[in-house]
Amino acid sequence: MATADRQQTGVHIRWMIRRDMPSVLSIEEASFEFPWSEEDFVHCLRQRHCIGMVAEIDDRVVGFMVYELHKNRLHLLNFAVAPDMRRRGVGQAMVEKLVSKLSMDRRNRILLEVRETNLAAQLFFRSAGFRAISVLRDFYEDTTEDAYLMQYRYRPQEQEVSVEMFSNRRMAG
Repeated sequence: MATADRQQTGVHIRWMIRRDMPSVLSIEEASFEFPWSEEDFVHCLRQRHCIGMVAEIDDRVVGFMVYELHKNRLHLLNFAVAPDMRRRGVGQAMVEKLVSKLSMDRRNRILLEVRETNLAAQLFFRSAGFRAISVLRDFYEDTTEDAYLMQYRYRPQEQEVSVEMFSNRRMAG
């Protein structure tokens, strides 16, 4: 979705706080057959390397994401948009926020797992630049369902590439 369209919807992404939990749980339950519980969210977000963010439009929480920070990657654990707000740029804005955290010299990729039956998520993440890199057999605790491991790799802007190429060259002399 074009940036202008997203600006019209007024998507604002910020850190998740405790009072967001009822909205996050409502979106989670509307989005997944096997939703995370409040305890699942709290347990995950208490970990030092786990981050929660929400997407808001007009002070209404319309989406959220939970991810882990690792040395060289981000691992997206949970991601959802309210059903009535899908296909309006909310998910794309959240992905762009994640991608903005990547760099050549630190975290250079985002990983996530998607259920094999969640075609909508597979297509969404593919359209956002993710690629399936492997199948994880019998991945979920709640079913025998497989997952696709999807990855987004950082692609530096052309200017950054040329700066890096020059900084890595030795001067002839």
